Amino acid sequence: MSGADPFGTAELRRAVLQSWESSPTRFREDANAEEDLRLGGYRDRLLVELAQNAADAAGADGLLRVELVGRELRVANTGSPLTADGVAGLASLRASAKREGASVGRFGVGFAAVLAVSDEPQILSRSGGVAFSAERTREAAAELPGPAEEMAAREGAVPVLRLPWAVADEPLEGFDTEVRLPLRPDVVTDALMAAFTDQAPDLLIALPALTEIRIGEKTWRRVDEGADRLVVHGPVRSDRWLVHRATGTLSETTLAGLGVEARHATEWRVAWAVPLDEGGTPIPLAEDVLHAPTPTEERLSLPARLLASVPVEPDRRRVAASAATDAVLTFAAESYPGLVGKIAVEHRTALVPLPGFPLSDVDDKLRQGVNDRLRVAAWLPAANGNLVAPLESRVLEYISPELADLLKDVIPGLLTAELADARHRRSLHVLEVRRLAAAEIVDAVTGLQRPPEWWYRFYDALVPIESADPVAREEFSALPVPLADGRTVTGVRDVLLSHRDAAPDPAALLSTLDISGLRIAHPEATHPLLEKLGAHPAGPAELLDAPSLEEAVRSSVSDARAGADVRPLAEAVLRLVASAQPRDWLGALALPDANGDFRRADELLLPDAALLEVIDAEYIGADGPLAVLDEAFAADRPAELLRAIGVLDDFAVHVEEDPVEADDGFPDSRHWWAEQESAQPDNWPPARFAGIRDLDLVADDAWPTAIRLLVRNPETLRALREPNSYSAWWIARYALLGGQPPRHWRLADAVELAGLFDAVPDVGLDDEQLRITGVRSELVIDDSDDAADLLERLGDPDRAVRAGTALRAHQALADAVASGVVDPAEIDLPEMVRSVSGAVVSTGRAVVLDEPWMLSVLEAPLVIAGGSPDQFDAESLAELLDLPLASEENTMQVADEGRAQSWPEVARVPAACELLGITVPTGEVRLHDTLRVRSSAGEQRVHWWVDRTGKVHAERTPDGLARALAWASGSWHERFALTALLADPEAATLLR
Repeated sequence: MSGADPFGTAELRRAVLQSWESSPTRFREDANAEEDLRLGGYRDRLLVELAQNAADAAGADGLLRVELVGRELRVANTGSPLTADGVAGLASLRASAKREGASVGRFGVGFAAVLAVSDEPQILSRSGGVAFSAERTREAAAELPGPAEEMAAREGAVPVLRLPWAVADEPLEGFDTEVRLPLRPDVVTDALMAAFTDQAPDLLIALPALTEIRIGEKTWRRVDEGADRLVVHGPVRSDRWLVHRATGTLSETTLAGLGVEARHATEWRVAWAVPLDEGGTPIPLAEDVLHAPTPTEERLSLPARLLASVPVEPDRRRVAASAATDAVLTFAAESYPGLVGKIAVEHRTALVPLPGFPLSDVDDKLRQGVNDRLRVAAWLPAANGNLVAPLESRVLEYISPELADLLKDVIPGLLTAELADARHRRSLHVLEVRRLAAAEIVDAVTGLQRPPEWWYRFYDALVPIESADPVAREEFSALPVPLADGRTVTGVRDVLLSHRDAAPDPAALLSTLDISGLRIAHPEATHPLLEKLGAHPAGPAELLDAPSLEEAVRSSVSDARAGADVRPLAEAVLRLVASAQPRDWLGALALPDANGDFRRADELLLPDAALLEVIDAEYIGADGPLAVLDEAFAADRPAELLRAIGVLDDFAVHVEEDPVEADDGFPDSRHWWAEQESAQPDNWPPARFAGIRDLDLVADDAWPTAIRLLVRNPETLRALREPNSYSAWWIARYALLGGQPPRHWRLADAVELAGLFDAVPDVGLDDEQLRITGVRSELVIDDSDDAADLLERLGDPDRAVRAGTALRAHQALADAVASGVVDPAEIDLPEMVRSVSGAVVSTGRAVVLDEPWMLSVLEAPLVIAGGSPDQFDAESLAELLDLPLASEENTMQVADEGRAQSWPEVARVPAACELLGITVPTGEVRLHDTLRVRSSAGEQRVHWWVDRTGKVHAERTPDGLARALAWASGSWHERFALTALLADPEAATLLR
């Protein structure tokens, strides 16, 4: 080669022209191939291809300069100068001098990109220059017949880069090579330079051999900060990037599908790059393209940029479909966690590819591969300080550093609390990281053994979660709780909470006892959250409401008799009761008695109990229902406290609200219940039952003292005075005063009962006390027993019963039957009854008076009570006594009809009625001078009568006429006043 043509361009032209001349088809093929490169594969890639060549030439620390001189674009670079092989490669279209795998522009055909802007490109280098020209190529082809014809058919279009010419010019000073491109008229220079400006920063990342690119007056410079960080400083801003690189060797099998020259490139290289902000926080990419290592048209949706030595199609726009491509992409996916691991742990999830439609087949493959690798690589920060793979990790549903710290050694693979933030949720979901909500947290700690202080901190960490999440509140009710007795139980709702600062703590008194089911939280674990979740404060009242404590108390006597030491339980319960209201069941608490045994508290008497004066001695002791409390035990405790749990000093009252049946613990209560239910079915059962205990244990001769005890105690007095009181009912029937039940007697001043009831003897009780016990102060029939007793007294010939008393007694009996208080079927029939005359006669001869006019023809000693229907229910009394009514025995007939006269016409009747305010009857009366009635036994004179047809008969006498008028007017009670007025119908008569 001569100095004027250092690259042998003349020989290259001769060879090409010779091939065109010998085969015009070759000319057409070269033109078509170049046209394909210019219009297809390398359009819009001018700066990219020139920068790749510059990077290959530089090897490292390369500088690229782009400037516009008039209408000529000049691109200069540092590095190795142009060589003869390089020129041959540029002019060959299909071959390249760059065979080494490390070269970016592996085939060198990318120079065809210059044809997008120029038909006269030149390359000037320190080693010489070369030029290509469309015009000069047309001139050379025109001299060849075949090519000339082809050129004419192509309208003068020729393959520009096949014929090089030597150029003697020099590159820009300070540079080793310069490409000069006279721009075609259709090229818009501003748009071209603007495109270069946009591409420059990315080229410095894609081409490590270049460190600076200048475009006009603008400069971009890359500064490497260590092995994995770089900064591209530009005229407007500086871009920071984090880079992770990996290399390896492809196997022969993997390379088998590539061309001969491509198979020499056995080394694969990938680099992942993600932009950073000034603080080093990654800025995930939303959309990018695969760089191989310069941009392709394979669209990607990964958060980071991939630069990889992937085999590409000749136009460098798409990856080649080959096993090598798949292998490099797989290696790239496997190296991706390396990039993520270089990010601060709190930002790593930002680099997880999120769900979405892939932008290309390459994107789809990379997304799947990257996420698959991220799932199994250990890169997520665990709460215990280690790194853990997503598939082996767990993350809390809630942001709680305290909770994460507590659970880091409990839940394997638990991630740091920061990763519970919502901004990490989608990324962790893609990686299949299991989230731990309230239910999972509860499961994780169930069965866990930790100190009480740990549990307190754990509950404290749950407070914000419980407050914000109603579902969590429900789940947390199943949390374990450490108990004061050392156990840990599952579930909050039945737990009683100790008082951390109580001295002594009431719960501590019970926590040492073996009470099955009693769950008292350890004081050091007691947290306010537990109460919100359903636990109960373990104050004295709450402890007394614990079902397990009640059960322990109820079984304490049997436990004591089985050999258990129940004294600690008694001590604890007494201390609780000292600060709280007692409970009914506390009477079951086992306490020591004077005989060395244990009894229920409510079966024990204080050593100085007032009841000891009245309870029969046979009922007190080892075999009796009651015993005396151990004296030493009683001496050490306040009597009031012992009484509060049921130890007896005085009579005790048992109260039951809304009872539904009789309480068999009280004697004869069923009898009482049935009587009350029968008497008032609409108002039964009662709203409250208050029964006084142990009345049946009172000694027969101690009842006066017992009554005084009952009356002086407000509680028992109230029970006795309650409506339908059971206790008053029982005392009236079964207590003994003077050897008889109280209702056997009457008060001394109840004279209207004289003859029927005897006055109560002096037993040292006043009238009010006697009245409360059931001693009678008036004639009252409360039940069948009262009726039977009264009938027996009326039929007793030894009793001097006054006639009026007997009448009132019979009227009370009739009313009791009529009102349903007494059922005649429950009464034994008396053999003797008392008549209106006061005589006691056999029931076989007596009748009940129901028609008052019959009294004139009946024997008074045989007539039992009677009167008008509005005053007396004769039928009810007859039913009770099983006696006939007088009317049923009536066979009498009026001897003559008498003279009929209307009542208003009867002398003195209107005046008498007016004085008494009685309406004069409208009917008639049959008047007789002498009124007689007859029967088979003969005739009898009567003063007035009412026959079977209802006709009223009367003698013309004030007595007979008055009774008839009183009956006819319905004013039987005014008969005596009418008698006087008919004799003297003056107002003064009423005043006498």
